[in-house]
Amino acid sequence: MVDDCFADPRLAALYDPLDSDRSDLDVYVRIAEEFGARSVLDIGCGTGVFALLLADRGIEVVGVDPAGASLDVARGKPGAGRVRWIHGDATALPPLTVDLVTMTANVAQAILDPGDWRGTLRGAREALRPGGRLVFETRDPARRAWEEWTRERSWRVTEVPGGGAVETWFELVDVRLPVVSFRANFVFAGDGSVLTSESTLRFRERGEVEADLLAEGFVVDEVRDAPDRPGREFVFVARRP
Repeated sequence: MVDDCFADPRLAALYDPLDSDRSDLDVYVRIAEEFGARSVLDIGCGTGVFALLLADRGIEVVGVDPAGASLDVARGKPGAGRVRWIHGDATALPPLTVDLVTMTANVAQAILDPGDWRGTLRGAREALRPGGRLVFETRDPARRAWEEWTRERSWRVTEVPGGGAVETWFELVDVRLPVVSFRANFVFAGDGSVLTSESTLRFRERGEVEADLLAEGFVVDEVRDAPDRPGREFVFVARRP
């Protein structure tokens, strides 16, 4: 299932303007440089922000995402022709050989079904060259991030170029660990229309993720702290032997 905020064309077009600070991707750019990656598979590439950052650095990039509306946004950006865009998910990839596989932001947590999660890890491993690495982040459940997903803590108004003011906020819908559901609300000042998007994330414990990686043939080289969110997230660095 694809969340409405990625599948609905009107909401997909808002994703970048409403989340213009993507400094969270800086660490992934540095990781690509650290490992000397010349080719990258970006799973859950969305509107292509990270894929295009890499392509601008001369890296060969494949971006895969199940949300067609998000990919349409990505394909319409300057330089998009330098990236190979695939509509789908990592459980059914064409033959690839890359140095690095990434899942940024909420991608890993948005894969809810254990079978789909293991299939994603398997697809990532098959796409990697021997010695290549998989890097992704996931929130530490102990930090209970969902407690901040309230109207009081998330409400804001953003002026969207060409679209006027958009009022947004989150509200918690259900907490049944390890899954948490929440709703994003969008109110368009121009015409008064209201759209909502339901999302569910899976909060995996560090040990669970490490066990899944080992089961799919990875070596867990290290688990780093997210430099922009210290103590809140795990950044896994796993290697195909």
